[in-house]
Amino acid sequence: MPSDHPTDPLELAPDPVAWAERNARQARAFDTIGERYDEAFPNKEGQEDCVRRLLSLLPPNAQILDLGSGTGLPTARQLVSSGAQVTGFEISEEMIALARQNVPEATFRRADIVDLDPVECSYDAIVAFFSLLCLPKGRIPQALGRVRASLVPGGLVCLSMVEADLDDQPISFLGNEIRVSGYPRDELREVVERAGLIIEDERVVTYSPDGAHPEVQIFLTCRRGA
Repeated sequence: MPSDHPTDPLELAPDPVAWAERNARQARAFDTIGERYDEAFPNKEGQEDCVRRLLSLLPPNAQILDLGSGTGLPTARQLVSSGAQVTGFEISEEMIALARQNVPEATFRRADIVDLDPVECSYDAIVAFFSLLCLPKGRIPQALGRVRASLVPGGLVCLSMVEADLDDQPISFLGNEIRVSGYPRDELREVVERAGLIIEDERVVTYSPDGAHPEVQIFLTCRRGA
């Protein structure tokens, strides 16, 4: 990894109180959204296809981390049904409660992406579907660095983002304000590769959420570089 990128995203949070307040606002928004998230996004074929490709590359009983696990549907359920051992990170207590009901075989904990501790566990794969976009752009490269460091050698990452050029922009989502970031796809590739991840597969899906404008979703399957 390039030496000019800090390995710890917390270095980019000089005011931990402000960061905690921001996270609390995001968590409250997702608490309110709850199961309406799945109602607004009833069809997740791009996400499910990405998981199927991932599972075809993994050993039985793979250890997988789901960053931003939401309600556990469809990803944690899909992974557990394949025999994987799944841990989910999620900042919303309401989402965690729903995930535990939907996927009782998995383990869910209240944690942010930046809470990922590379020395805690080495995963065969990490998935992050539309969770990195909840971080400011300044913290995404370092979060990806932590993801890379938490993988076994040659481990895999599946991630998705909505293609946009936004940096911690407040938007209205299902009647709640959340802050989101996005990249044009060429810039996203550069950010991912600079974090030491090798892109092995890229898919682009145009998706129309219920009651919203169509969005372009980018799905990347990556392998930890040497």
